[in-house]
Amino acid sequence: MQRWTFEPGHTAAEFCVRHMMVTDVRGHFKNVHGTLEFEPEFPALSRVEAVIDARGLWSGERDRDTHLKGSDFLDVERFPEITFRGSQVRLRGATEAVVLGDLTLRGVTRPIELYVRYLGQWQTPWWEDGVDTGPRTRAGFLATTRINRHEFGVSWNGALDRGGVIVGDDVAVTIDAEAILQP
Repeated sequence: MQRWTFEPGHTAAEFCVRHMMVTDVRGHFKNVHGTLEFEPEFPALSRVEAVIDARGLWSGERDRDTHLKGSDFLDVERFPEITFRGSQVRLRGATEAVVLGDLTLRGVTRPIELYVRYLGQWQTPWWEDGVDTGPRTRAGFLATTRINRHEFGVSWNGALDRGGVIVGDDVAVTIDAEAILQP
């Protein structure tokens, strides 16, 4: 099985959650590391481990980022990492699969289904210290899931008039991953 590593500069995770009942708020994580065992000819045998540095959360608003990183939400002082480990793959087509695995968020681990689309691979340059030492093989993946934040102990909220809430329960997660084939 081929071994790949996620290229942190080109791998990112994003979340999207309803805010004030009328719009969505998005947040981003760029410091995503991990490994992937994957061969395009045998995708059902794949395994993945990914780690997100939760301290790097960015939503575009400093005060909101501070709140999201605090104990009401991610509590990054106590839980600086978000992890996913998946080893069970159900194929849905030539380039699509569901990866079943465990998401650990805020110290709570729950099984989730990650919907993954393989975007292909390409031979590319590989720059080290200003010198192209390539080519190296890169592969792209797009993964999505939806979680209920309360299942991970992220339950802060506030009430609005007419029964509304400040923060929605469901969180959409999107991961754009670029993986580098290891020699």
